[in-house]
Amino acid sequence: MRGLKVLPSGRPGRGRLYVNLPDGQAVAWYDRQANRISVLADDHREAILAVLRPYLSGTVSIGPPPVPTAADLRRLVLQPDADLAPNRPGETLLGELEHGSAGTRARHRLRQDLAAQQRMGDAFDALEPDGWRTLHCVPLPGLGRIDHLLIGPAGIFCVRTIPGRRQRAVVGDLLLTVGRTEPRPDPRWIRRAAAGASLALTARVTPALALVDASRIDKAPTVRDIRILHPPTATPDLTASPTTLKPPEIEALFTQARDTRTWLPTHTPHT
Repeated sequence: MRGLKVLPSGRPGRGRLYVNLPDGQAVAWYDRQANRISVLADDHREAILAVLRPYLSGTVSIGPPPVPTAADLRRLVLQPDADLAPNRPGETLLGELEHGSAGTRARHRLRQDLAAQQRMGDAFDALEPDGWRTLHCVPLPGLGRIDHLLIGPAGIFCVRTIPGRRQRAVVGDLLLTVGRTEPRPDPRWIRRAAAGASLALTARVTPALALVDASRIDKAPTVRDIRILHPPTATPDLTASPTTLKPPEIEALFTQARDTRTWLPTHTPHT
């Protein structure tokens, strides 16, 4: 059958691959970790195998899917254009650089922001074998986009990424300063974004700032509610944190968060 589409459940190379009909209905998925194809529509079996063949390796088992959980059912009916999971780190910045009309200086800043988001995004995506799920460029009406939303054993983290430019960064209650540049309102923004995400997901969300390539980070002693992430210790710190969410809770929250309908304007907090 022509028209079958293969869509990743997360970033390419990780997680499941879903095979969808042109109307968005899923007919199969390939679990890379289990090396198994679960077929939902047996009359499309040959076409499913043909479209998945470039992605298969080793001995692959094929059969009907296991009894689906509620999260599986919600994911299977999710339309591709409503799914945030395929977003790459810096997805919006990539579009601006490719199609925008920014000047030379602005494009340079965009490239720095993109490089920082891609570095942190790759580090967060690498946590998937440890039970973490990550979304990138999550729209938050009235506030722009959340760079990264992490859901894992240690909880939910709303992350804004800032290029450190090999300079000292100072995190205050309301402002962040990198080197001698003008202070930025990132601490205030990330608190608002985390509050909005918490309302949307009806769960506790921790605000976090990821400072990439900062030579040094100084945090005001009054800043206790914001998690500061600094490569290369950012992901080890997360995996070593106390467990607050179980795997079924992580999957349910990830399924909810990947749906664009979760982030409708009614969830945005007022200031």
